[in-house]
Amino acid sequence: MRGYGQFCPIARSSELLAERWTPIIVRNLLNGCRTFNEIRQGAPGISTALLAQRLDVLERHGVLRRTADGRAVTYQLTDMGQALRPVLDVMGQWGARWLEIEPGHLEPAYVLWATMKLVDLDRIPDGTTVVRFELRDRPAEQHWMLLRRPQPELCSRSSGYAEDLVCRTDALTLVDLHLKQLTYARAIRTGRVELIGPPRLCNQFPGWFRSSPFAPFVASAVQAR
Repeated sequence: MRGYGQFCPIARSSELLAERWTPIIVRNLLNGCRTFNEIRQGAPGISTALLAQRLDVLERHGVLRRTADGRAVTYQLTDMGQALRPVLDVMGQWGARWLEIEPGHLEPAYVLWATMKLVDLDRIPDGTTVVRFELRDRPAEQHWMLLRRPQPELCSRSSGYAEDLVCRTDALTLVDLHLKQLTYARAIRTGRVELIGPPRLCNQFPGWFRSSPFAPFVASAVQAR
């Protein structure tokens, strides 16, 4: 990587952090991802080789540490890496406030991953609740969300569990729900979300997910237009 040749802290920070995928990797680590596969799941489109290279660079600069226990390898941000949280928070707030969401931003695999990260563990049922998501914008794909403590899981193949609930929707609807541009009640009433399963679970489903922490900044942007 060619540097800027400037002592300015912004330039030096950009040499490390402004590389493609690097902020996304740091974001995923801040969101609790620990393994290579977990980090990659939150970064659809990145190759394994590029992810490995980016992790090596971040480790070499002291942003994260790699721990090996036998064949299991985990990654964790150091204090230096954790200090990036307010940086990414401000980036997210700025993007939510000033940048429009375009069709190319609606990668369904990421939208579902983000949905999983918004699960409210205090409100999901005990045990494991399996929800199959059918996305109308990707009819050939199916995804299963395993809602359980301490860590929900998103699968792109059948988990072998009996399905408790089916949610038919699309990526844009999920984004609108995340950002509080749409309520679950209205989404269900207008058919943008269709829930199939026991009435008890269908009624509880909207309460299982928190809104995005960036939702207030989207709302302020809408009000200002």
